[in-house]
Amino acid sequence: MEMISSKDNIRVKTAKKLYKKKYRTTSYLIEGVHLYEEACKAGAEFVQIFVTEKFANIENARLVSSEVMKFLSDTETPQGIIAEIKLPTLEMTSETLQRLLILENVQDPGNVGTMIRTADAAGFDGVILTAGSADIYSPKVLRTMQGSHFHLPIFLENDIQALYARLKTQKTTVIATTLSAESIDYRTIAKPEKLALVMGNEGSGISAETAKSADILAHINMIGQAESLNVAVAAGIMIFSLTD
Repeated sequence: MEMISSKDNIRVKTAKKLYKKKYRTTSYLIEGVHLYEEACKAGAEFVQIFVTEKFANIENARLVSSEVMKFLSDTETPQGIIAEIKLPTLEMTSETLQRLLILENVQDPGNVGTMIRTADAAGFDGVILTAGSADIYSPKVLRTMQGSHFHLPIFLENDIQALYARLKTQKTTVIATTLSAESIDYRTIAKPEKLALVMGNEGSGISAETAKSADILAHINMIGQAESLNVAVAAGIMIFSLTD
């Protein structure tokens, strides 16, 4: 296996660009042993795999020097494996999506990754992100998700009104978290057969459109003096409270 030792190699330079969303039209990068193993288990379609000598036994991998791996890596201490994976093509169908998590304009990558991972852990069927949310294929979100995007479908939605209209026709109960006077204690909610839980922006919460369209507005009572909960923590409480 011939080693790529130059950062100017066309394959290396092209792959490096995939850290930027504008270049990520058909594929994205994952880094590290765990994500590579999760991709293999999920049957993800690999475009190319870059490895250092430690992983030279991986079939069809491209061997690169430590310097090139460091150039390609988004971390301080690269594990020695980076893979380019084809972006999935997904279709949202009501039959298979009984429990959905909707992230409306959630901007912090750590929060987005944590909530998707929590939805995965609780057995939710899918996640929908609105256009204002963090990019799920950014390195930080991918690291925080820990491979959960291989376990459940993640959809991007630009038209929030159209989304709620579809959910209504599918008889999906929309539950939105808010601290408004109209909201009820989340512990009093009966678990609907089909539900969509909406978590809003870290600072401004849910939009007026979501508040208007939701079937249930819910809040988490806080007996201490903290003004609010981190959105990912609140999501964890809500997600598991709605799980059988």
